[in-house]
Amino acid sequence: MTEMQFDATVDAARRDQQTVTPEGRSVAPTIDGVRTVAPVNHVDHRGRVFELYPGPSEFWTDPIVYCYGFTARPNQVKGWGLHERKDDRYSLITGELLTILYDARLDSPTHGVVQKVTLTTQGVRQLRIPTGVWHMNVNVGSEEAFLVNHPTEAYHHANPDRLLLPWDAPEIPVDLREFFPIQFSGSTVEGCD
Repeated sequence: MTEMQFDATVDAARRDQQTVTPEGRSVAPTIDGVRTVAPVNHVDHRGRVFELYPGPSEFWTDPIVYCYGFTARPNQVKGWGLHERKDDRYSLITGELLTILYDARLDSPTHGVVQKVTLTTQGVRQLRIPTGVWHMNVNVGSEEAFLVNHPTEAYHHANPDRLLLPWDAPEIPVDLREFFPIQFSGSTVEGCD
């Protein structure tokens, strides 16, 4: 068998990296305490149902004390946000959301780790974000994303447990361009310097 010859485009290419194990598990780094759930969707001719709260589990270790809904419009970014006293427990109802997390806890075994979680109605749709982990939400779908949050502590209107930084804060060592492929729009390339 003769060896195939290629033109210069192959020399300029970069090799794709492994993203999952042969068993289908992600090889991406994870943050200590972050939990994800892909609840079973029960589908029939009438529609779909999935359980937001099926009872105590590794995801639902703390009681439900507060609940609210929020949305993110297409192509919009919400974040960075961090809680000092409570965990967030997201449940995606509709849409597709990319959540980027950064572990700011000095005593954490994963301090400094960045994790990406995609929430979608076809897969992972629940995400637990531990206290002390910065998180940013990006709607990567074509419709408004709607989520329900069951944080582990009620909201304190006079003194909110929420710290904020802008999406491009230099204090968080995350280059958001790493999480988005180059997008083509007509004859121009968006996102390239």
